[in-house]
Amino acid sequence: MASPSDGRTAALSLQLSRAHQDLRRRLADVRAGLGRRRPDGGDPLLTHCLAFCTALTNHHQGEDDGLFAQLLRERPDLAPTVAKLVEDHGFISAILTRVRDLAEQAAALSAADPAALEAVGRELDGLAAIMESHFGYEERAIGAALDAGVADDGWSEPVLRFGTP
Repeated sequence: MASPSDGRTAALSLQLSRAHQDLRRRLADVRAGLGRRRPDGGDPLLTHCLAFCTALTNHHQGEDDGLFAQLLRERPDLAPTVAKLVEDHGFISAILTRVRDLAEQAAALSAADPAALEAVGRELDGLAAIMESHFGYEERAIGAALDAGVADDGWSEPVLRFGTP
């Protein structure tokens, strides 16, 4: 187990919060860009939406396969918390699938269809609300465990760092 005094574990808690902030910002950018056209007439919705969905999916997979597995080895008392977070990841994944499908449908239309964009917007609004609740809970519950000391055997890379959208 990492020593709480080495500063690395507290840094991981802070990095988790920063990763969540980055995902919130990316989602806000996708939402703000709904219906906007590029100067060449193209619609960036699908590209930005897919990049965001991929980043969020990779983050959650990294948590499920890395961070949470490590936490459960070191802190089995967190099993109910981890189970709740994994369940949330399933709900969020289902919403991301709907967002991807709706974004693909909207992008396939020759002109920005207000109804299609509205449907994407509603899904993104719901996703934003669920993400906010999920991230807040995770930061409180998992952040405290990270601050107490959790070894990083490489799980942090997919959880805390994603490529540029």
